[in-house]
Amino acid sequence: MGFTLTTPLYYVNDRPHIGSVYTTLAVDTLARYRRLRGESVIFVTGCDEHGQKIQRTAEQAGVTPQQHCDRISALFADTWRQWGISHDRFIRTTDPRHRAIVQQFFERVEASGDIIEGQQRGWYCVACEEYKDDPGGGDCPIHLRPLEWRDETNLFFRLSRHQAAIEALISRPGFIRPDARRREVENFVAGGLRDFSISRVQLPWGIPVPGHDGHTFYVWFDALLGYVTALLEADDPADLSVALARGWPARLHVIGKDILRFHAVYWPAMCLSAGIDPPEAVFGHGFLTREGQKMGKSLGNTLDPERVLSRCGSTPLRWYLLRDIRFGDDGDIQQQRLLDLVNNDLANTIGNLLNRTIAMARRWFDGVPSPAALPDLDHPLARQAARAVEAVDGHYDQLAFDRAAADALELAAAANAYLSETAPWTAIKTPERRDAVAGDLYAVLEAGRLVGVLLAPLLPDLSADLLVQLGCPPLEGWSGALAWGGLVPGSPLAEPHPLLQRLELEEPL
Repeated sequence: MGFTLTTPLYYVNDRPHIGSVYTTLAVDTLARYRRLRGESVIFVTGCDEHGQKIQRTAEQAGVTPQQHCDRISALFADTWRQWGISHDRFIRTTDPRHRAIVQQFFERVEASGDIIEGQQRGWYCVACEEYKDDPGGGDCPIHLRPLEWRDETNLFFRLSRHQAAIEALISRPGFIRPDARRREVENFVAGGLRDFSISRVQLPWGIPVPGHDGHTFYVWFDALLGYVTALLEADDPADLSVALARGWPARLHVIGKDILRFHAVYWPAMCLSAGIDPPEAVFGHGFLTREGQKMGKSLGNTLDPERVLSRCGSTPLRWYLLRDIRFGDDGDIQQQRLLDLVNNDLANTIGNLLNRTIAMARRWFDGVPSPAALPDLDHPLARQAARAVEAVDGHYDQLAFDRAAADALELAAAANAYLSETAPWTAIKTPERRDAVAGDLYAVLEAGRLVGVLLAPLLPDLSADLLVQLGCPPLEGWSGALAWGGLVPGSPLAEPHPLLQRLELEEPL
């Protein structure tokens, strides 16, 4: 069975924003890492396309909901292509097979006795598609828009029946990460789980509830099942059992912290009711701000992914977002910090290391040096590399992308320091030291190769270019590639070129 890994299914009320790019880059990095480890990954992303917000947005634009969804979903798909996202599935919840999956799932839940009819009264945020615990109305604390009063007959999922099961699930080590998110959910569950509405009436833009005329599924009940529908192969029938057999349960849902309850409480309870395994883990990451301010159209400080990509390229943004922000925490995008990190880390520390070492090896040895004795595992750079290699699995298991990046960068910095210490440009002038210089340059080039291997999940394009410049074959996996001594002595080296041009931005992004 594959390692099923998901982003949220992004709501198509508007085009992609930098927050959705951030989540997707993180999941892409984790998927690439798992593939390099030899695992069979099913990386799921896609779009959530039903609900009142979509219907209203389409009406305001003078188009049908389907036309609106087709346009925005195409923008998401194209954005992921431009950013080089390596997803295996792109699910749209308007897919006819998804409609069948949702209805089959509902029939299982209804058969378990977990569906009842009731009256839904309360203040509702259309932007969140969620009822709020607000006795007096007011504004949604997230979207800062007025809440709407609702009073209608809905179908309810009997979440309260699953109190004990959910308490046991969320207490399981590693189910909710990071710890701060787990504590939030524990506090919520401790207050007592309440049944929640899973249908709407007089809302045609949704999937009809079988056996209940006039009801369409609440968008969250529908959307969460997109993770299951996405597992179907192209020729599979629209059958829930077939989809589940393809790669369920999901090993990890990666989401923003604002939708944690849906994924860590409601969704697992729905799965248990339907007689299927809940997801194995949920990771709720933080929000992005810009120069210390929340991003919003009204403030005029949003970051358009297309504009950012055209001005910076994907590699600098991947490095900045994954290296500078601890995944799970809130993070602030600062343009000067972006420039400093990209230019210092990638252009200077890693890029200049490769460029100057290849140049010396070509000039003095016509390629990778062949010393009389290759640097062994006791070499200081070999020991530094071993520490990075030993730690890398733990970093990715914890989604600590910043630490994985830091270890690769520290190895490059150690190689630069070693060059300065041994000064091969001086030593080569003494003929009897030529073999020692060959050993030193081989060690630095080999450290550079391992930097490239370690960077492959984080910076796939830069990693590939680095390894090509060292004459290495395309990286197909980490089996053997992380061992010291993989660079072939005597192999030719092509003329080096900059891994990354220095990034200069005179105007704000």
